Amino acid sequence: MSVTETIHPAHPPAFWLRDNCPCAECRDPRTGQKLFQITDLPDGLAIGAVRSGVPAADGSPGLEMRWEPDGHRSVYPQAWLTAHAPGAAPATGAPHAGDGRTEADKETWAAADLAGRIPEAGWDAYIGDRRVRMRTLESVVRLGFVLLRGVPPRDRMVLDVARTFGFVRETNYGELFEVRVEADPNNLAFTGARITPHTDNPYRDPIPTLQLLHCLSNEARGGDSGLVDGFRAAALLRAEDPDAFAVLTRVPVEFAFADARTELRAHRPLIGVDPLGRIREIRFNNRSIGTLHQPAAVVEEFYAAYRSFAELLLRPELQLDFRLAPGDCVVFDNTRLLHARTAFAESGARHLQGAYADLDGLLSTLSVLRRGGDRS
Repeated sequence: MSVTETIHPAHPPAFWLRDNCPCAECRDPRTGQKLFQITDLPDGLAIGAVRSGVPAADGSPGLEMRWEPDGHRSVYPQAWLTAHAPGAAPATGAPHAGDGRTEADKETWAAADLAGRIPEAGWDAYIGDRRVRMRTLESVVRLGFVLLRGVPPRDRMVLDVARTFGFVRETNYGELFEVRVEADPNNLAFTGARITPHTDNPYRDPIPTLQLLHCLSNEARGGDSGLVDGFRAAALLRAEDPDAFAVLTRVPVEFAFADARTELRAHRPLIGVDPLGRIREIRFNNRSIGTLHQPAAVVEEFYAAYRSFAELLLRPELQLDFRLAPGDCVVFDNTRLLHARTAFAESGARHLQGAYADLDGLLSTLSVLRRGGDRS
């Protein structure tokens, strides 16, 4: 039996196979991490003898390989070889299907798509029931957000919410920030002004990937909240105006923020794509966009594309409108969803507390919950 017949119709590269050797000489049994550098492998590496029917370390059917020129022995589970061989189509949801952050792994939406099914959960159920917590976190991954109801409306509670799935990202605003009218604001968010759909903190690298907003009071006239699925909007732009989409994926924009104690800037395109061209990130904030330093022709095409995308983001059918009540806490993907609010009377009491966290912590917690354990 040949190795090509046993593993996959496409001959697997020798260095790929050897780099994935699961034996205790190559991987630490406690951590699963590799014990060698790729440069430690011998020149002229080649598959020597191959023997099927050899039990793998987990007891499943395996395939033994003897390597030349060093005689190293590797036993691969046959199921692993079938699932991971180069050219094999990854199963849906498999770890090697991608990192789960592109449009390929999301359910994008317009407002009407969520009629009667806004993702939400009660705080007590979320805390007390592992299955509810899993569904809640899955909503953030799949739809980009979830609304937690009945979160005690007390000071700093938003930090406790963030710590149920990850770690708080402290910024120049502190562990948390107060969304209320300030006498001397350093951001329009701290006034009663209307805020159009935007990404928070696009001037950071890395950008906070999750945002939480917890309502403590909302008695002001106005101040309703809104969310727009930026991935859906970018996909619409790609379909309706592919040239504009291409411009916004390749022209870097300077985002900047400065006050008396802070100066931040980052250069990124408005629409970020992965190496396969799939939408992976939206950075859109008219309040923080800086001066574009490009040739005149590039500036012209950028502004045409920028206006087209901005107009698209304001389409009423894309914006999901809702009003936060005391005890509501919305958790959303800041690299995908744009959030907004209507203007409100500054004489009325409206107080939210916000915090930032990151998707990697949430994804880790969700993975541990799926396998039945507790995050530590």
